[in-house]
Amino acid sequence: MLMRTAADAVVLLHLGFIIFALFGALLALRWSRLVCLHLPAAAWAVYIELSGKACPLTYIENDLRQQAGQQGYAGGFVEHYLLPVIYPTGLTPAVQFVLAGVVLVVNLMLYGWLWRRRR
Repeated sequence: MLMRTAADAVVLLHLGFIIFALFGALLALRWSRLVCLHLPAAAWAVYIELSGKACPLTYIENDLRQQAGQQGYAGGFVEHYLLPVIYPTGLTPAVQFVLAGVVLVVNLMLYGWLWRRRR
């Protein structure tokens, strides 16, 4: 039970990281020091999507699930949890490029707006 709860906590952490990577620039409007955390997070998200690799949190979750007697899953977090909701047909390299582009464009727009606002 403890390992399953830990695996579920990793899922929530993973989802939080994805939201932070996508929209963390909005938090930088209030707390400018967050930029130092957000830019590497956004860069990591873009890298993971463009490279097709799985995030280390996916491996941690799978390991915890297996320790709990559950089955892990192949692929990454986005493919397993989010794409079935957003793109039921599955993850393809083209979709991964689109997801990386969304992260990049959203953050460029938010930081551009933040930069113009500060000037």
